[in-house]
Amino acid sequence: MVEKKQRNTAELLVECLEEEGVHYIFGIPGEENLAIMEALKQSKIEFITVRHEQGAAFMADVYGRLTGHAGVCMATLGPGATNLITGVADADCDGAPLVAISGQVGTDKMHITAHQYLDLRAMFEPITRRAYTIVRPDTMAEITRLAFKYAEREKPGATFIDLPVNISHMPVGDDEKPLRHKTIRCETALEDQIEAAAAMISYAKNPIILAGSSVIRSHASKQLTAFAKKLKLPVVNTMMAKGAIPYDDPYSMWTVGIPMDDYQTKMLEKASLVITIGYDIIEYAPAKWHLNNADIIHIDSMPADINKNYQPQVEVVGSIPNSLERIMEKAARLQEPKYYLEMRKKMVAEHESYANDMSFPVKPQKALIDCRSVMGPDDIVISDVGANKVWVARHYNCYKPNTCIISNGFATMGIAVPGAISAKLIHPDRKVLAITGDAGFLMNCQEMETAHRLGTNFVTLIFNDCSYGLIKWKQMDQYGKSCCVDFTNPDFVKFAESMGAIGYRITKAEELVPTLEKTEALLPTLEKAFKQDKPVIIDCPIDYAENMKLVAHLENIMKEEN
Repeated sequence: MVEKKQRNTAELLVECLEEEGVHYIFGIPGEENLAIMEALKQSKIEFITVRHEQGAAFMADVYGRLTGHAGVCMATLGPGATNLITGVADADCDGAPLVAISGQVGTDKMHITAHQYLDLRAMFEPITRRAYTIVRPDTMAEITRLAFKYAEREKPGATFIDLPVNISHMPVGDDEKPLRHKTIRCETALEDQIEAAAAMISYAKNPIILAGSSVIRSHASKQLTAFAKKLKLPVVNTMMAKGAIPYDDPYSMWTVGIPMDDYQTKMLEKASLVITIGYDIIEYAPAKWHLNNADIIHIDSMPADINKNYQPQVEVVGSIPNSLERIMEKAARLQEPKYYLEMRKKMVAEHESYANDMSFPVKPQKALIDCRSVMGPDDIVISDVGANKVWVARHYNCYKPNTCIISNGFATMGIAVPGAISAKLIHPDRKVLAITGDAGFLMNCQEMETAHRLGTNFVTLIFNDCSYGLIKWKQMDQYGKSCCVDFTNPDFVKFAESMGAIGYRITKAEELVPTLEKTEALLPTLEKAFKQDKPVIIDCPIDYAENMKLVAHLENIMKEEN
């Protein structure tokens, strides 16, 4: 009789991850997580080997944003775990569900100075909703369930599990099983909250909506669009809420949150009532928009984070779609928001004025118009952080939610390429475009090998200015000169080829018929790039002289009389 092999803690962990519906784990194997790797051999979960743990965390981060289910990343102890930190912090600040797992020294070494030992639980606690160390095999199932519960709650974020190597090998009893995965539905708002909000909206002189990322997380975009249409309410969205209302909707006033005051700032200044829907103050600080003491209605699944600039008169706390539908039934408005609609006409005219600009280097406005023309309504842009983010926020408009991912809570450089890999794994039939600066690209460019190995044929568009463009922009604005921000770049075409990808370099802006050459105009190059069966890198010299021109332009807009 063959004796049945007793499961160990690592095997139970994998069973728990399967119960949670995990499809991918992004990470790098190490000596202290080998037991987990061995257990994964018998699992349907696919382990995605990356080239740096930060890339793994970013992949899990974007997976969480796009699916609503916790992305999972894993590292070994010490430097492997610390390399996860930036991506984990990004997920927590931006409200992306993520569970990070690391190996650890044995519990018998935690009280002494040990090779590669750090108190990882203490390190991750400030940047996660919960951080756990497994010290008993019989707590594995409970802790895993708790980690996913807190990661995927109404206000999602990151959690962390630290598994010591000796615990991972310890046997678990046959009665130890994964806890059942359960999705908790959001409660509905109280009726008096609904009635108070409806009354304020009905009688407000100049109301406006500020839509935040929870609109997208709660799948309330349809209700938001109907809410705006019925009550004739203009809608400004944060960067992380792009697509919450289609940009071509007549009540869509596009995106707020770039460092400078813009059309949207002026709109918010005009408002007598700001209706924040799914808004988190981390997305765009109230001090930047609550300038004229307008009344505030807070509509969200969570109570408001109060500060001196954000003290709502009414809080409607509960399911966002349900709240919007109920307020619509009770509120009524007949007057069109003429001021806001006129402002929208100016915005559209300015945006469209760049469509035929053929100057070179390519203006960022023109580059993004070309991107929009190539990308379908369901296709996905992952924006890196830098000067490119400002331009993407302002000039890349969206029809649908989760079609433009911007890190703006933690605002982390280096997210675009790893994020694009994750997006392509989730949506292999959609076009995925990573828009990044040269600086942001080089922070995680090694993941292009991962992209090639996985067969993820997304396109990376590099805004090349040989500098930390956003910092230079701020230096020029504040001091009239820059320093310590310029650098040289590798040959991105050759770099692409060395990684098994295809590289193109833009040398003109005209929209010409594509040729077989690798030096051509942006629009046809984008069209050709998305037909390839490999990852593609496009090196596009960008005219960041537009940065300071934009500053001057916006200053003039803010001086105009209302």
